[in-house]
Amino acid sequence: MKKKVLILDDNSDILEILTILLMEDGYEIKCLGAADRIFEEIEEFKPDLILLDVILANMDGLMICKDIKENILTSSLPVILMSGKQDLADYLYIQGGPDDYLAKPFDIDVLLSKVEKHLRA
Repeated sequence: MKKKVLILDDNSDILEILTILLMEDGYEIKCLGAADRIFEEIEEFKPDLILLDVILANMDGLMICKDIKENILTSSLPVILMSGKQDLADYLYIQGGPDDYLAKPFDIDVLLSKVEKHLRA
């Protein structure tokens, strides 16, 4: 059975690139361009991992991550934050923080290794 990855980013080019890379690596992908239905999509799609952009047009990715991590139903769901503007290393150690982070532009090998690492855990 394929592992499922939910990607939330408001940049359609990033969504397309991540979809292609992860599908080629054997993952089932669901993309969201906005966060307004994130919890409904988590419930319906049942992802094994979430890739989440920090800077979204309508919401703050850090707050979405915190909401996911502090919700009893989704707290164990691995979240990898992505950002091209912020260093996210310090957020790994705070309550409600992500499981990992990925700097944009991302290295394909780093992306795939981080996804694999968190799906094996």
